[in-house]
Amino acid sequence: MARFTFAFTSRHTMSLTSTDIARIANLARLELAPHESERMLTQMNSFFNIVEQMRAVDTAGVEPLAHPVVALSDMALRLREDAVSEPNQREANQKSAPAVENGLFLVPKVIE
Repeated sequence: MARFTFAFTSRHTMSLTSTDIARIANLARLELAPHESERMLTQMNSFFNIVEQMRAVDTAGVEPLAHPVVALSDMALRLREDAVSEPNQREANQKSAPAVENGLFLVPKVIE
């Protein structure tokens, strides 16, 4: 298994090097031209900077949301009732199956 070591700056933010990008591209079986490699390096380091900014936010005491709409207004979520809306058509759907047993499709064994 390949292991990555990433360089950290004095602010403890993760920063990739061009060598890291080459190793990642090799593992992903990607062939990157030099200009693509540089662009990828910039984009991935920008991503890590965003992650570090998000990690720096103090979320102590913040309750997780079930849905973001709740944070925007005091409205309750309108969830539909969990009720059967379609009739059971299992038998009709299985009529064309070559083999059925106890309501399950039977298939040939492929692994010994």
